[in-house]
Amino acid sequence: MVHEIDAGVKSLNTIPFGPFVLERRLAVGGSAEVFLARPRLGENPAPRLVVKRLLPELREDDSFSLLEHEARMHQAVVHENVVRIFGAGMVGTEPYLAMEYVDGVDVYGLLRRAEAEQRKIPPRLAVFIACAVARALSSVHEATDSEGAPLYIVHRDVTPSNIYLSNQGDVKLGDFGIARVTRAPRSGQPTAGLKGKFGYLAPEQVAGEEFDHRADLFSLAVVLGELLIGRRVFPGNGQLAVLLAIRDVNIEPLRRQAGTFPDGLMAVLDQALARDPNQRFNSGNDLADALSPFALPSVAALRTMLSEWVNWARDSSQLAKQLEGRIRDSVQRMRAVRQLSTDEVDADSTAVAAPAGSTSRVRRKDGSELAGLELAALIEMIATGELGGDDEVALMGNPFEEIRKIEDLARHLLPSTTATTNRVFEPGVPDYQVLLKDTSMLKVLARMRQGAETGALFVHKRDLNNHPIRKEIYLRSGRLFHVASSEREELLGEYLVRRGRISREELRTALAALHNYGGHLGDTLIGLNLVDAMDIFRAIRDQGRDRVASLCGWNDGTVTFYRGTAAAWVQFPLDLDLASPMMAGTLVASGGDPKKLLPRLTSKLTPGPRAATCSLRKERGSAPLSLQWLPKLADDQPTLEEVVAHMTREPGRKDRRQIGEREAYAALVTAKHLGWVSFGK
Repeated sequence: MVHEIDAGVKSLNTIPFGPFVLERRLAVGGSAEVFLARPRLGENPAPRLVVKRLLPELREDDSFSLLEHEARMHQAVVHENVVRIFGAGMVGTEPYLAMEYVDGVDVYGLLRRAEAEQRKIPPRLAVFIACAVARALSSVHEATDSEGAPLYIVHRDVTPSNIYLSNQGDVKLGDFGIARVTRAPRSGQPTAGLKGKFGYLAPEQVAGEEFDHRADLFSLAVVLGELLIGRRVFPGNGQLAVLLAIRDVNIEPLRRQAGTFPDGLMAVLDQALARDPNQRFNSGNDLADALSPFALPSVAALRTMLSEWVNWARDSSQLAKQLEGRIRDSVQRMRAVRQLSTDEVDADSTAVAAPAGSTSRVRRKDGSELAGLELAALIEMIATGELGGDDEVALMGNPFEEIRKIEDLARHLLPSTTATTNRVFEPGVPDYQVLLKDTSMLKVLARMRQGAETGALFVHKRDLNNHPIRKEIYLRSGRLFHVASSEREELLGEYLVRRGRISREELRTALAALHNYGGHLGDTLIGLNLVDAMDIFRAIRDQGRDRVASLCGWNDGTVTFYRGTAAAWVQFPLDLDLASPMMAGTLVASGGDPKKLLPRLTSKLTPGPRAATCSLRKERGSAPLSLQWLPKLADDQPTLEEVVAHMTREPGRKDRRQIGEREAYAALVTAKHLGWVSFGK
């Protein structure tokens, strides 16, 4: 554990704590506080060390297991670039963790000081730090238990605040609090801790896919990129935008400055930051070997350089003065702007802004008007298609203007209503049209995926009260890009309430505060700390999947497809493999029992008409792994009963997860529709 900046250290009278004397508090985090300490007797385990204690509100009966888990992960790894752990224990009823004290700063502190003084970290020094952490990660990933069996540890939290730099030029990786052992049972292992650090996650982690040690290598490459350019690698205004940038590996800030890197370094970063884990470096040592040529002239010289930078970065008095000066300049500029604005108003007595109202008025094209609409109600009417793009709104006291011209409202329109008519339309003659009473939605989706179609699917029907229901599905290369729905219960807020992520009262609170966040419910929930950004990100993705899946339960209605038609406004592109909503759709179509959609379990699983293409990554896409297993199993022509038994067994490989019977049956149904397998006698 590192001692960061003295300005953030709270002094206290030395107090005894079990076998230690606590000298002063170094830091307080979301779950623990960290103290500089020394042994009460003798010099072992170290003259000075760090003691980590859980915050009082987290000290429950099983809280010791959290620190014990961290100690066990650390102790499984012995490496010069990994923080040493002396052990976990109890003082009375209070758990603690004792670890090595790294006298210096962490990478976050180094970046913060460099930014404050606009000083650029030399590329060779950034690479030197990354090489050391890569070697440490190789040791972490290759760690074994006491019997020599591999543990397959994934650190999961490789971030600037967990890379410690000593004033002697050492580099050490620490904080295994949320590390995962993939071979060991998952129960009882902590899974929280990513909040606020999602800017360093790998795309597969953001997308909710299975991941392995290569996610740590991706995170390290992100840290290296930040050291090289002095700013975050993934762009975006708001947390959801950053998560989208990670999912799509949008590293534009890094690419813009690639010309300032040593020749060949960007190629290494491109490989380390590949979206597909199979295209990345396979081990930390491989990454370190690729980076080593850029860490010159020598280890000794770079250690000396790092020592100088660390001692400079930990000079808190200079940092405080620098920050104070920048804040003072900023305040003075703000005052000048305010004064200029006041002078302009005084010079023109007619320039008096009308007070903004809290409600809005609507004027439809048919002449009817609505008044007293709160922003939340207005957005709901737009999102469900009750209002079109050419209806007019006097937004919160402003003059009337067409909805499609108001950016904060236009993003909520059904994509096909953004033309100059408020009638829902289709663009000309459809390329494909079916009735759901004749052709199931599962077959429609399979056709779209197989053809790698790009365009729009419009699905219509009327409910029991003869009210129209409409969904719009936009595809790109056979993947789900966006889906809009006219059904109120499928709005994001209702979806989150139904899933238990927020309460009805929390939704009301968020809706009342929408105007403070540009009308974005997701950003509002995050800003009010009601839902974590990662939960919102995955909920939006799952909402899109479920909107499509619900169509698989429709037994009537019309489906029309228009090739090449694109959505006019999409804030959150989904980029989801259609196989995912198809599997969810089998549950809907079968009433929750996909086994009913299969023939007898004594039937044979045989290769389907498209089985030969399943060896191609383009065909497999990012379909669920349980679905991808089936073409291989079909080669041996087992019975469906044998297939389900095989799929639901406890997995023996580290890259396999336990699946249930319903998922196995859903995978079989979906694979049949995709043509990957067939069912024989």
